[in-house]
Amino acid sequence: MMTAVDLAFEEFGVADAPPLLVLHGFFASARNWRNVAQALADVAHVYVLDMRNHGASAHVPVMDYETMVEDVLQFMDAHQIATATLLGHSMGGKIAMWFALNHPERVAKLIVVDIAPVSYQHSFNKILGALRSLPLAEISNRKQAELLLTDSIPELSYRQFLLQNLVLQDSQYCWRIDLDIFAQTAPNIAAFPDATQSLPFIGQTLFIAGADSEYVDEKNIKLLFQKAILTVIARSGHWVHVQQAAVFIATVRDFLQQR
Repeated sequence: MMTAVDLAFEEFGVADAPPLLVLHGFFASARNWRNVAQALADVAHVYVLDMRNHGASAHVPVMDYETMVEDVLQFMDAHQIATATLLGHSMGGKIAMWFALNHPERVAKLIVVDIAPVSYQHSFNKILGALRSLPLAEISNRKQAELLLTDSIPELSYRQFLLQNLVLQDSQYCWRIDLDIFAQTAPNIAAFPDATQSLPFIGQTLFIAGADSEYVDEKNIKLLFQKAILTVIARSGHWVHVQQAAVFIATVRDFLQQR
């Protein structure tokens, strides 16, 4: 029996607008999607969720797509949301896809950002090793932590993104996430559940991919998401919603407003 977690969330927009649930990626949290949510608040009632083990939501040892779908379902039931549009990036996109395949009657529209319904040969070991190696007791500011990670994580924006999980408590830095749980469950995040027995999702579906990313191949989409439209945004990679925010928001807005 899977035990669902009550998810922390941020809320934007007016109550009588169509609900939009935003599901973030691995190592992220609701705060990373605040700007997008605010920009869409005039066309949707936006709920940005902290998935289990992320942000302000509870730390639990189990983290896979089946349990995270149960978390979203419980959230919708608790907030009396009969149907919603789901927008998910990376890990959140996989949660949204698995939700749509298993609870299609609860999904108004589906938006999947730079991920496909496949298992990837991706390892988070290097990242987790780098984060674990930080001498937290010796760190006096976030800039110092960022410099210590330069060799192992060369991309500045990604270092800064990861270090949003470093928080100051009682005058000492500590991780807001449980790195042990992340290490144990990372293979689940890179994977995707077996969908061979799943009926295709036939609702309106938009996949958004970064032109410089290699996560999305159209042939991996159509089998399970028959009405999927793929939009590729130029000059962006996996973080398309950050790297091309204005184009991304306009693309999502257009899709939300389509009948």
